[in-house]
Amino acid sequence: MVGTKILIKGGKVVNADFSFESDVYIENGIIKQVGKNLEIPGGAQVVNAEGKLVMPGGIDTHTHMQLPFMGTQAVDDFYIGTKAALAGGTTMIIDFVLDQKGVSLVEAYDKWRGWADPKVCCDYSLHCAVTWWSPQVSEEMGELVANRGVNSFKMFMAYKDVFLLEDNELYEVYQRCRDLGALAMMHAENGHVIAHEQDRMKKLGITGPEGHEMCRPESVEAEAVSRATMIAHIVNCPMYIVHVMSKSSADVISEARKRGNVVFGEPIAASLGTDGSNYWNKCWRHAAGHVMGPPLRPDTTTPGYLMKLLANGDLECTGTDNCTFNANQKALGKDDFSQIPNGVNGVEDRMSVIWEKGVASGCMDENRFVAVTSTNAAKVFNIFPQKGVIAPGSDADIVIWDPQATRTISASTHHQAVDFNIFEGMEVHGVTVCTISRGKVVYEDGKFTVSAGDGKFVSRKPFSDYVYKRILERQKTHDPAKVDREQYTGAVIDLTKLQVASGEPSAGKKSASTGRNMHHSSSLGSGGQHVGAGTRYSTPTPTTKVLAPPGGISQIQF
Repeated sequence: MVGTKILIKGGKVVNADFSFESDVYIENGIIKQVGKNLEIPGGAQVVNAEGKLVMPGGIDTHTHMQLPFMGTQAVDDFYIGTKAALAGGTTMIIDFVLDQKGVSLVEAYDKWRGWADPKVCCDYSLHCAVTWWSPQVSEEMGELVANRGVNSFKMFMAYKDVFLLEDNELYEVYQRCRDLGALAMMHAENGHVIAHEQDRMKKLGITGPEGHEMCRPESVEAEAVSRATMIAHIVNCPMYIVHVMSKSSADVISEARKRGNVVFGEPIAASLGTDGSNYWNKCWRHAAGHVMGPPLRPDTTTPGYLMKLLANGDLECTGTDNCTFNANQKALGKDDFSQIPNGVNGVEDRMSVIWEKGVASGCMDENRFVAVTSTNAAKVFNIFPQKGVIAPGSDADIVIWDPQATRTISASTHHQAVDFNIFEGMEVHGVTVCTISRGKVVYEDGKFTVSAGDGKFVSRKPFSDYVYKRILERQKTHDPAKVDREQYTGAVIDLTKLQVASGEPSAGKKSASTGRNMHHSSSLGSGGQHVGAGTRYSTPTPTTKVLAPPGGISQIQF
């Protein structure tokens, strides 16, 4: 806010790299000075941070405010959702433009801006979903990157016949992302398998929320993560896996990173703070309240496992997938789990849940906490050092945090519109004392001083150094080169004569005989030759041996 001067005094500044005792002076929405014994102009508002941590405001990388979905609309709109975010210490969200197949990406983007701009209480930006593929979509992706401040596009391997893109389409979208300098994001689940498994569960009489997880086991997630990262690596496109929900999918990401793939994993507050055992709760409302896609995992060790990978750097950022539906909306699927609107809360509680499960448990330190809740997101999505750090010249988006204070999470006290909270009853250390957004105190001691529209859209440029430095270097040598050799001038077999001699039908005529599977191991002899007893089509003998390919047993890695 123009003319606002704030001095944060007596706290410990915590950035992703290190912590230090310091005062912070803010003027006109920008951090001007960081240090001790600062020379401050008169008239500055003093905020006492004695004994508290002064951290960059959180960046929630994954929200769906007022999303129209599964016949209804998420109840947290851009006003309520961003206001609740501020109460939890988050000062920026990145939401998703997500419309139906066939809808113009630019028109959908304009629609979302029209919803958000008048309502947001904190800064925000937009990813854009690509749910169909055509030359028009390719062109509009270019427009969004060049002129609309979008540098990330999300695709789906799930939601068959709604959002799902096939592998050949993903290949082309990844190429377009790479050429534009944008980040490809992926909802990774095998949508075709899920569709069949949904039908199977219903035939077995399973209609409750537990069926949601049963038809989407973690192997379905892990397979899709592997396939997505494989295609992206071949194309030389950076990949960001949204809402990592399982140990096996996290392992795929971890192993891919070890091999040098440029891939980032995003666990969310839900997968870090609770688990899928809730789907078997006897209370239908409770079970349905946890339904989201991909689902939470019934393996109760999953949250701790993901937190460790987040702490050691195998996973990168944290979001919430905040997409909230009340009981009467969830009840659309009271007789059919596949009709329960997918989505949970988290935008208000993300920071506290990660502090409790990560820092208070000794899994990560305060600096890694800042990295995974703010700084890494700013780097990945190319808004660093504007956001994600307390330093001169950066935006004054700051949370003053009491690491010793506790609170109990409950739907009865949270600021979100939804009537349910997946973290109900959880006592957490780490409480927001004061939130400063755009250089103005907007939340302090439980009270808001913010209005709809106070937040602004944050434009993001393509080719983030944090994401694209390796990609651009690899692109220089990405395309393979042919081998220069002398032209072959020898004889070439005449297949038409061979067909006549063997009695095979000529080209264009179908044979009534069953053709040999040229890829079946039993068709190969000890010398690698196709064999048969009597005629060419005879069944090979049981003693057939197969030579391993050159170099030994094949090792396929994605």
